[in-house]
Amino acid sequence: MIIPVVLAGGAGSRLWPISREGHPKPFIKLSDGESLLQKTYQRASEICTRGEILTVTNRDYLFQSKDEFLATKLPGCRAHFILEPVGRNTAPAIAAAALSIHRQHGDDAIMVVIAADHLIKDTANFVKATQYAAKLARAGHIVTFGISPSAPETGFGYIECGSPVDDGPATRVLRFVEKPDTATAAKYLETQRYLWNSGMFCFTVGTILGELAKYAPEVLEQVGAALESAPLTDSNAWVIQELDAEKFAGAPDISIDYAVMERSDRTVVVPATFDWSDIGSWNALRQLVVPDAQGNRAIGDVIFADCQNTYIQSEGRLIAAVGVQNLIVVDTPDAVLVVHPDHVQDVKKVVQELKSADHETYKLHRTVSRPWGTYTVLEEGKRFKIKRIIVKPGAALSLQMHHHRSEHWIVVQGMAKVVNGEDELYVNTNESTYIPAGHRHRLENPGILDLVMIEVQSGEYLGEGDIVRFEDQYGRVT
Repeated sequence: MIIPVVLAGGAGSRLWPISREGHPKPFIKLSDGESLLQKTYQRASEICTRGEILTVTNRDYLFQSKDEFLATKLPGCRAHFILEPVGRNTAPAIAAAALSIHRQHGDDAIMVVIAADHLIKDTANFVKATQYAAKLARAGHIVTFGISPSAPETGFGYIECGSPVDDGPATRVLRFVEKPDTATAAKYLETQRYLWNSGMFCFTVGTILGELAKYAPEVLEQVGAALESAPLTDSNAWVIQELDAEKFAGAPDISIDYAVMERSDRTVVVPATFDWSDIGSWNALRQLVVPDAQGNRAIGDVIFADCQNTYIQSEGRLIAAVGVQNLIVVDTPDAVLVVHPDHVQDVKKVVQELKSADHETYKLHRTVSRPWGTYTVLEEGKRFKIKRIIVKPGAALSLQMHHHRSEHWIVVQGMAKVVNGEDELYVNTNESTYIPAGHRHRLENPGILDLVMIEVQSGEYLGEGDIVRFEDQYGRVT
């Protein structure tokens, strides 16, 4: 019995401005139109034997994750979500998954823990490696997957390999090494005894719970209490458990490497025979694009003139580059990044500065996902804001009210069902309605196609903080 566990946490700050706190790296669309999370679900479906994929993620990402799972179209696979109220690193996340699986399937169930934001194209060899790892897990080992280093990379942790475990390629782990400097990484490369730490694992539920109890009992105790109080909803399509916020917040913020892997004597490493990338920087992302004869790579509407080794990504505007070399340029509707390839790891410093200044671009794009669809800020000024709102079929915004702004809604596609004060009405394409400040109102899409409308807000305060919710089908009423 193999159950894939997808860890979908982290903001991916080194891929700003595409990745943001409200739209992190797993949801990034690659050049083929699929997200990293979709590709992870496809990969997970190849190894699960129970028709179940468990995802541990922040509760704010539930509806985006459900959309990605549905878009992957995995017949016979059911999604199980464990929702974290706050991030507490990989040890509590894995503990929550292990405890939940233990209740349903017992000690012998095998967990294959994979990250939502890694890219592996060679699925066949990935499946073979996990089957071999499952055999080792059944023998009581805690298995991690190591990647043969291709360069003295300083952005990864390393694993020093010891003696062979059996007749296969697995070896015992002598030690885990934190991200080294360039000189140390070069020495590791020369010895051929070190592998990159991929952050993927395989073990039985009984083994990992036993090691957590031995080496990180506080993690197990707090997460167990949070799971015990977690309400569970079970339908044909989804199983959802939301961890108790107060109890889960008391769990130590610690990685599974520190909590268990570096301390256990059961740890072995399987060298990966498949390709692997953690897409951890713009250098990694640009390698996915085929270069021209001068080494230039582009996504979007881009013109190069006398350029070399330059990567440009544009989400809309034409970008023309003339006489530049060794640059990375990423253009989004509200932010532009220009960085030298040697400094891509420092992009996270930009995000830290934006966050300390409470600048909105560290968190949100112009287009923001919501459980019911998306909204895009088209233009805004001192006393007005214009949005494009897309509501999915059958979805509805909350019944709400604003103190400081009025709204004018114009339907441009589909038909809207609107609650406006005491009135309920239908608004067709090319029709509009006005919502005064203080009126309770709700927008619903009763059709089978997307509802698209333009919202014009007017008032003294136009922030998202001026929303008072009375009813909401997505549980957002406080």
